Amino acid sequence: MALLWKAEATVAKAPVDIRPIRTRTASVAVAPKARPVLLRPRTWTEQWLGLVAYWVSSRVVMLALLRKGRGDIAREVHSLYRHWGHLLAHGSYPVGDVTWQYPPGAGLVMVAPKLLPFLSYLQAFVVLVLIADALTTAALLRAGSGGPARSLAGAWFWVLGLPLMMQLAYARFDVLVTAVAVLGLLALPRHPRVGGALVGLAAIIKVWPVLTVLGTPRGRTSREAWLAVLASAAALSLLLATVFRGAFGFLSEQSRRGIEVESFGGTALQLAKLLGWSGHATTRYGSVEYVGPYVGTVSALAVLLTALSFAWLLLWRLKARRWTGATPYDAALTAVLLFTVTSRVISPQYMIWLIGLSAVCLTVRGTTQRPVAGLLLLATGVTTVDYPVFFSSVTHSTWHGFAVMALRNGLLLAAALLSCVRLWRASAVALRAADSTPVVERAA
Repeated sequence: MALLWKAEATVAKAPVDIRPIRTRTASVAVAPKARPVLLRPRTWTEQWLGLVAYWVSSRVVMLALLRKGRGDIAREVHSLYRHWGHLLAHGSYPVGDVTWQYPPGAGLVMVAPKLLPFLSYLQAFVVLVLIADALTTAALLRAGSGGPARSLAGAWFWVLGLPLMMQLAYARFDVLVTAVAVLGLLALPRHPRVGGALVGLAAIIKVWPVLTVLGTPRGRTSREAWLAVLASAAALSLLLATVFRGAFGFLSEQSRRGIEVESFGGTALQLAKLLGWSGHATTRYGSVEYVGPYVGTVSALAVLLTALSFAWLLLWRLKARRWTGATPYDAALTAVLLFTVTSRVISPQYMIWLIGLSAVCLTVRGTTQRPVAGLLLLATGVTTVDYPVFFSSVTHSTWHGFAVMALRNGLLLAAALLSCVRLWRASAVALRAADSTPVVERAA
């Protein structure tokens, strides 16, 4: 008892710690969200499901418009394309045909519908374009779901933007070449050789995709991508020149092209026509061009502006110090946009290229081209007003036609200038002393 009493007294005298007791709680691991898988619809998120549903419904409307055939927009497919495909199937390009203005790879597109003999040429062509559209959407979905630095805005931009072209998008082969270019551009950061090979294939169908590799980071990535582009394009060109006759006849026809009515030079000549200029519009080389005094001067000026644009792009590349995951995509859009606005020809379907490249940019949250994409979306809508709605007014040089073209080309010019400024500021503007070393961030 005495010992027990003594122990209790000792405890009573001891200081009491009234601080809260910190207990260790077991950390609960939060399982990361499962990444959607393209071939497993059960893994798709609500946003994926909504996007796919809109893709299906909008494409049904586009196909219905094409089937209705208002204005016979598909005439170029079931007359020109089919004729060219017939010639190529017999071993020759359309030698001497002034409407053939394409590199030799475009011949593969013209022959491809014959791989589906159970369909008419037009039906087979539309099926191929529809597949290319679906592949582009799938690639943008996958790229936009690659991590927190990625965004589905690119896939939504493509799915929402292409229907602005209405049925025209499925009545030209630009969706096909854009699909190959988009796949190549998306592959460049991780697989530069594969991406370069795809870009080379796209470039031999239509030249513009070769510009999409200008923004690859300096060093091994650029070397591998550029060599792959050259090897792919050279190998395919050699093969086609061996198999078919007249593979490079398009060069002489392309050099004779004048100023198309929808180009920037065409808009200037259209205003001159309204003010008393003696020239007129006529169908030449597969498009409506202006002929008359000073057309040669305007054409030479367009070529000079294209050369200056290329010089600016080279200067940007020399001055660029920062490459982020978005820089190669942003530079690709800037380059193609510059060469579009300075071209002697701006056909309505050229907007498909810009929609595709804008969509690639928007797959990265850090892109500088978001406002540029907005301007291009507006320009696409105005382009549809131009063709087919007001095209007769444009070709006949009325004030209504001039207003539409001035608005469309004004939006394109604003987009090009804004694209250049934002790309330059993001990568080529002098940094602070602490940040003066070159920075290269790998794409997620």
